Amino acid sequence: MSNANEKRQAGEAAIRYVEDGAIVGVGTGSTVAYFIDALADLKDRIQGAVSSSEQSTAHLKRLGIPVLDLNATGSLTLYVDGADECDPHKRLIKGGGAALTREKIVAEASDKFVCIIDSSKKVDVLGKFPLPIEVIPMARSLIGREIVKRGGNPVWRDGVVTDNGNWIIDVHGWQIVDPVSLENDLNQIPGIVSVGLFARRAADVVLVGDKLL
Repeated sequence: MSNANEKRQAGEAAIRYVEDGAIVGVGTGSTVAYFIDALADLKDRIQGAVSSSEQSTAHLKRLGIPVLDLNATGSLTLYVDGADECDPHKRLIKGGGAALTREKIVAEASDKFVCIIDSSKKVDVLGKFPLPIEVIPMARSLIGREIVKRGGNPVWRDGVVTDNGNWIIDVHGWQIVDPVSLENDLNQIPGIVSVGLFARRAADVVLVGDKLL
C-alpha cells in the first residue's frame, strides 16, 4: 500500500475520536491534511478547531471550520497530529514541518493525543530521522556546541523561520534509547524553545493507516 493511501486512511480513521460539540486540536503536515478534509464533514457538529500552524489554520478556514484561540478554549478533549517517527512506546519525533512548538503546546493542553502515521514512520529506536529543535536565533551556536558535547551533529535548517520567528536545528547521529531523559536534558539549555521529542507527553493512540499500533 502506498504511503499516501495509508496517510489518507489514518486521517479518516481519526475522525472516530471526534465527539459532538468538541473543540479539536489539529496538527500539521500531509497526513493531518487528510484529517482536516474529513473533519469538514463534521463541521456542523463541532465547535471548531485549535490549530498548531499557519498552514493548518489556512486549510481549516478554507473548509469553513472555525479556528479558535487556545487561550480562550481552555483544555481540549482531543488532539490529532502526525509524526516523523514513532517508537513501540508511542514516543515520537516531530518537527519536520517546523511547527513543533505549537504542536507541543496543543498536545500538552489535550486529554487525548491521537497520532496518525503511515507504516514508514515506525521505528524501534528514535533518531534515524534528525531531531528538530526550535531555537532562539542568538543561541544557535551555543546550542550547537551543547549538542556536540552530547554526541549529536547539529545542522542549521538554513532559510527556515518558524511561525514563532525562530530557527530550527536538526540533530543527526543520535540513537535515542531514553527519549524522556534526553527531552528533559535538552529543555534545560537556555535558548531552546522546544525539542521535537514527544516522549514525556507521548501519544495516547497511534493509528498506522486505519489500524492501531
